[in-house]
Amino acid sequence: MTKMKIGTGDWIVVCDGRKALILENLGDRVFPNLHAKEVYEQTDLSTHAQGSDAPGRIQQSNGSARSSIEQTDWHDELERSFLKTLADRLDAAVTTGETSALTMVASPRALGMIRSDYSAAVRKALHGEVAKDLVKMPVYEIEKQLLA
Repeated sequence: MTKMKIGTGDWIVVCDGRKALILENLGDRVFPNLHAKEVYEQTDLSTHAQGSDAPGRIQQSNGSARSSIEQTDWHDELERSFLKTLADRLDAAVTTGETSALTMVASPRALGMIRSDYSAAVRKALHGEVAKDLVKMPVYEIEKQLLA
């Protein structure tokens, strides 16, 4: 992997479906210095605390056969909602001039989910995507992984 170039004030957004770190480069392109600007965390509720009873059933139009309906994956829905909220936050940051450049670092699954929520402004400010799950690492380790 080639060394990532990030300018002063650029944001590195490190996330998965439950946690997001917005890191800001307080250094420059030669000597980057990432600092945590914002941290978001989604509480992970158990499935029974999120959803309803057993999956529903459908009566077939002919005969007496009944089929069950696939139960909603509540964890998946929570991840999608969390990433949508994050994408909205990034859009607000770019449109208000809080930052002009973003790099997304996320698990491949989270990247796939959040891409559809990028606004035109976020797409324009996006300097790159890295498909790595680094969100559980401390900031200095993330910096080492991305910029060393």
